[in-house]
Amino acid sequence: MKILVCIKQVPDMESKFKIDAEGIWYDTSDLAWRMNEYDEYAVEQAVQLKEQRVKETMKKALAMGCDRGVHILDEASHQKDPFAIASLISSFAADKGFDLIFTGMQSQDRGSAQVGVMVAELLGLPSLTTLVDFSYADGTVTGKRELEGGTRAKVSCATPALVTCQLGLNTPRYPTLPNIMKAKKKELLSIPAGDLNPETDRLQTLGMAPPQKKGSGLVLEGDPAEVADRLIQLLKEKTTVLA
Repeated sequence: MKILVCIKQVPDMESKFKIDAEGIWYDTSDLAWRMNEYDEYAVEQAVQLKEQRVKETMKKALAMGCDRGVHILDEASHQKDPFAIASLISSFAADKGFDLIFTGMQSQDRGSAQVGVMVAELLGLPSLTTLVDFSYADGTVTGKRELEGGTRAKVSCATPALVTCQLGLNTPRYPTLPNIMKAKKKELLSIPAGDLNPETDRLQTLGMAPPQKKGSGLVLEGDPAEVADRLIQLLKEKTTVLA
């Protein structure tokens, strides 16, 4: 079985953000970086599946981690819309014969939740999205999607397929020092984005600005009847001002 996991580098959410000089993205010079949290679940699920397959064939379990990495080089990736990113990934994956492609549900910086399903569409694959439970057997993926109200919908499809991973799907393992050292010896290819002949961007960022500051809130205290009367009076006053 061949598995592809799509991951993204995003700024650590504890970093201090400021808008860049062009006003279309944030200044990246002083940011700390990490793997996108949703993508950690995708990596963990791919590694779990690999270990499952190894056990089934009675081979010695592999150390945690993927076998090789491919870095698509694109200095302007932050300016690309989800379709352009999906086009890059699908162009790379098209002739590789992957049985399963894992992606995070969304990235923490853009949050579009579109790239995974677009990759599936461009490759002509079925997709199971926002999974919080996953199993694989006999060429079939079975999972559960969390719905509003705490219920879960059971879904399944045959491979080859693409899966997007939601928080809670698994517990991403912490890389051990020996495996970190082993990872340094594994293959890491770099491919310029232009070599993949991606589709042209369809969206363009025109500007970026922090949220406008709003006035402080008002807390109403007292018994329910008094609070209700006061609230009605405030709403009338606001309505009069707006009119």
